[in-house]
Amino acid sequence: MELVHTISELKDAVSNARKANLTIGLVPTMGALHAGHASLIHRSIGENDVTVVSVFVNPTQFNDKTDLANYPRTLEADCQLIEETESEVEASIAVTRTVVVFAPSVQEIYPEPDTRQFSYPPTDSVMEGARRPGHFNGVCQIVSRLFEMSDPDRAYFGEKDFQQIAVIRAMMHDQGFNFQLVPCPIVREESGLAMSSRNTVLTEKERETATAISQILFQSQELSKSLSVTEVQKHVVDALNDVEGLEVEYFEIVDATSLLPVNNWSDAEHIQGCITVYCGQRPVRLIDNINYR
Repeated sequence: MELVHTISELKDAVSNARKANLTIGLVPTMGALHAGHASLIHRSIGENDVTVVSVFVNPTQFNDKTDLANYPRTLEADCQLIEETESEVEASIAVTRTVVVFAPSVQEIYPEPDTRQFSYPPTDSVMEGARRPGHFNGVCQIVSRLFEMSDPDRAYFGEKDFQQIAVIRAMMHDQGFNFQLVPCPIVREESGLAMSSRNTVLTEKERETATAISQILFQSQELSKSLSVTEVQKHVVDALNDVEGLEVEYFEIVDATSLLPVNNWSDAEHIQGCITVYCGQRPVRLIDNINYR
């Protein structure tokens, strides 16, 4: 594993890979890595000669300064997880791979303010987009820059951020990025709680409470066989709000492509339930999603 902090160092590594006709995978992260991130890194190492893992808490996608300040920064532990994942994959495939960890400063990425504007409605204007103004514009700013700097053949994103993947797909089409975006399944704790860097700030009791989110979503999959979209939506919201310590911000059942709400199960070929729930006294904002069709 090689740790670099500057764009020039990253570009040198990418250039050397291209000269050797090696494939490149990119795993963009904001650090505080966990098993969910490890699954993305594992897959990229297995499928590419070189894997670039970015570790950067991107300020332009935060619309809450307190949230930005409190976001965990654990580079040393992150590098340890990456090295362990690299060793595990290499042992299983008996081939040596190259992993470059790109951990730049804010000044390195944004020597000047990024004033670019990205707009891809409805994917970036519903759900998270409606509640976090500027968030997806910031995501597109940093992801587009990482794409340009790393020149990947494949980029890996976790499906926990389901809406983010839809927005990035739209941005790739708009900006002419011609490589493979690889969505990777949600990794869950043994309890069913979706892995998230934010889970680290939950107390033990809050983490136990938060398991109700996935439990009720999984129950709703079965209920969708006999109940209407509206009935399933109401059941999920009511059931979670009845749990002490949880409060649903939104739960939308949407066309998995457009992200627009559906009224009937026959309205789209693929249908996704996307949810955000506040947990605990602080509170901690948790997201999850589930497929219905």
